[in-house]
Amino acid sequence: RSTVREYLERAARAGLAWAVCPALDDVTLERLLYPPAIVLHQRALPSMEEVHKELKRPGVTLKLLWLEHKARCPEGYQYTQFCVHYRQWKATLDLCLRQDYRAGEKLFVDYAGQTIPVIDPATGQTSPAYLFVATLGASNYTFCWASESQSLPDWVDAHVRAFAFFGGVPAIVVPDNLKAGVTRACRYEPDLNPTYHELARHYGTVVIPARARKPQDKAKVESAVLVVERWILAALRNHSFFSLHELNLAIAEKLAELNNRPFQKLASTRKVLFETLDRPALKPLPACPYEYAEWKKARVNIDYHIELEGHYYSVPYQLVKEQVELRMSVNTVEILFKGRRVASHRRSARRGAHTTDPSHMPKSHQRYLEWSPSRILSWAAKTGPKTEVLEACILETRRHPEQGFRSCLGILRLGKRYSPERLEAACARALECHALSYRSVESILKTGLDRQTLTTYEQTNPKPSPVHPNIRGKEYYN
Repeated sequence: RSTVREYLERAARAGLAWAVCPALDDVTLERLLYPPAIVLHQRALPSMEEVHKELKRPGVTLKLLWLEHKARCPEGYQYTQFCVHYRQWKATLDLCLRQDYRAGEKLFVDYAGQTIPVIDPATGQTSPAYLFVATLGASNYTFCWASESQSLPDWVDAHVRAFAFFGGVPAIVVPDNLKAGVTRACRYEPDLNPTYHELARHYGTVVIPARARKPQDKAKVESAVLVVERWILAALRNHSFFSLHELNLAIAEKLAELNNRPFQKLASTRKVLFETLDRPALKPLPACPYEYAEWKKARVNIDYHIELEGHYYSVPYQLVKEQVELRMSVNTVEILFKGRRVASHRRSARRGAHTTDPSHMPKSHQRYLEWSPSRILSWAAKTGPKTEVLEACILETRRHPEQGFRSCLGILRLGKRYSPERLEAACARALECHALSYRSVESILKTGLDRQTLTTYEQTNPKPSPVHPNIRGKEYYN
């Protein structure tokens, strides 16, 4: 009865008789029975667009914005009603704008589903170009770049170009579980490709992949891909491109138009929001862009070298049989052991050749490297001229100088056993006798012939001197 009484009272206030006009529909009848409440005093409210934009700034909350509003308008709404009005306004926005992202916080990246054909001018064959899309969470400011594949080098190159386009680095990069970026997808601890991880470390950001089969984690870039396909790819559908460079020039032109186009429900553009929100919050770029590098594991061989593409690079000999990591850039090969760099070499394409750092060798091997004709003759000259001439003759009479290295070093060691003076005299005797060998000099010293004077016959009938124009001397080997 109370409900019936209320309806009768409302009908009387609205001037309605029992015989209601048949043309009166339900909506009109409800408006007459339940007219809007009379607002005695309209309280001031700030622009909800401004509130929404300010909330994207780091550390800004609704409570702070309400306090600032109350300071300007003491008669304004209390905090609860302030929040109600904001949520009601926010509910009118598209779903893609309801997610709150802090300025400079997240960059969402992915490839568009559509490809663009690129024609080879020489053969006329077409190949697909893949469109990389990156969009910032707070401003929706978008970057896109066409590449010939979705491989790791192109994936990394697109990120480097995106960071340069934005002029800064976000705190977090959110990719899909693309194989180039994520080697093993996992909801809790996905494994990143080492190169992708190094890229993030170089730019001072972190990578948090979207969960597998969770599109809401990357709704921002899904929306950006849809917008790019509609406003860029669709606009270029009737164009023919004969190189990636030509295609990317056309994309850049359409991209600028997209970023400067006003939003449908916000009185702003992606470019304006980027300049006011994201750009001030982005981290600065590093001094130099990331140089692409690949990683692999290798085991050190017994000769303290690792093999890469048929070329051999040295590591410290203490790491023989250990497993190391290789970082290969275009010009450099770096070798790391337990996260610490132990060797770095210039990359070489010579198959079967060796690149060796002498400091990686054991001491005994380093000494062997020091052997050279000029070095050996220099050591011999310190003992005396006859020793130098004898060793020059030994090196000259061998088919290759290295064949005489051990003989010469053996002769020099005799000076330690018998004294340099006796060795010099023994070498003089060996030259007179044309006995050009280690065994001859050793025999002379053992028998004491170096201390005896030459016989009358040896003095009057000396053997031909071995020093002739073919004996080049140490100057030849310098």
